Amino acid sequence: MIRWKLAVVMADRNISNKELAVLIGMHPTSVSKIKTRRRLTRIDEATLSALCRALNCQPGDLMVYEEDNPDGLK
Repeated sequence: MIRWKLAVVMADRNISNKELAVLIGMHPTSVSKIKTRRRLTRIDEATLSALCRALNCQPGDLMVYEEDNPDGLK
């Protein structure tokens, strides 16, 4: 599974939904929706590029791969 870390990156950079929304040309509610995802289902390239540009980061800073564990064991 791909775990989405936008909330962590935003907190590290002390940037609000509203501030990020202005930087990437998106409504603050839309930023909130993509920020609160735990799993990354899909994101278009333009949005990912805008996030990386606004947050001065790489795509790998916004997501991490974690193996699914079918047995529920860590």
